[in-house]
Amino acid sequence: MRYALSRRISHYCFVLPAFLIFAGVMIFPVFFSLALGFTQWKGYGEMVFVGLDNYKRMFTDPVFFIGLRNNIMIVLVSVFGQIPLGMLLAYILHRKMVKKANIFEALIFLPITISSVIIAQLWSRIFSPVGIVPALVRMLTGNRDYVMTIVENKNLAIIPIMFVLLWQHTSLYMVIFLANLQRIPNTLIEAAQLEGAGEGKIFLKIVTPMLGYVIFINSILAVSGSFKSFDLIYSMTGGGPAHYTEVIAVYMYNTTFVHQNYGYGSSLSIIIIAFIVLSVLLTRAVSKVFKVE
Repeated sequence: MRYALSRRISHYCFVLPAFLIFAGVMIFPVFFSLALGFTQWKGYGEMVFVGLDNYKRMFTDPVFFIGLRNNIMIVLVSVFGQIPLGMLLAYILHRKMVKKANIFEALIFLPITISSVIIAQLWSRIFSPVGIVPALVRMLTGNRDYVMTIVENKNLAIIPIMFVLLWQHTSLYMVIFLANLQRIPNTLIEAAQLEGAGEGKIFLKIVTPMLGYVIFINSILAVSGSFKSFDLIYSMTGGGPAHYTEVIAVYMYNTTFVHQNYGYGSSLSIIIIAFIVLSVLLTRAVSKVFKVE
């Protein structure tokens, strides 16, 4: 009895430091932001309790809805773009369908190892009026006066950012799928080939179902990461022009630290957490419907 008690105490002693760090870094800021969301505060002076005014303002704020729309578009690109493409690339490399697969794997994985700030600066110059993309369009069309105006369009300005996110983060999911593909017995694939199955049928009928749980985990990573998107977008466009490329995280940062509206900024941060939780629960519900375990 005494041994069991002392063992339990020792376990708590080992867990306590990590729990205190987690509470200080994660739990306390969330509850503090939740309380701060019901106030009006500039980071100094008196806090004024305003109740649900910040949330009422949020749902009548056009900039918030632009950020929400952009976040949803990034989620769709992440779940239906990065994950399927990463899985397809992993399968191609695993099955040695290209020569020197190791070199291709290193090249595809390279973008995720580069700082998002550097990537943002690189692609900003590529899409700039004197960048590579407009120069290629001028060369192909013969129109020397062509200027890339997609970033000035309210509905299309987010597309270059979505492309960069697709280019950068697909490699992460590729590596995850590649590691799990190595767990599938080769004998299973060889048996399917003996039955006359081609690579497409093997990929859809054998590999995809066996990687169902990995797809579910990657979906959670993609959804949560999409709602937290900040560094690349802030470095690439700052949310401009006219908030066209702004996501909720960038709007929260500008509201809180640039305009010093900590109450409204905190309510935005709580909404981000709520969307992440709801999206994860929705992903979990979909996985249960398709019996992904």
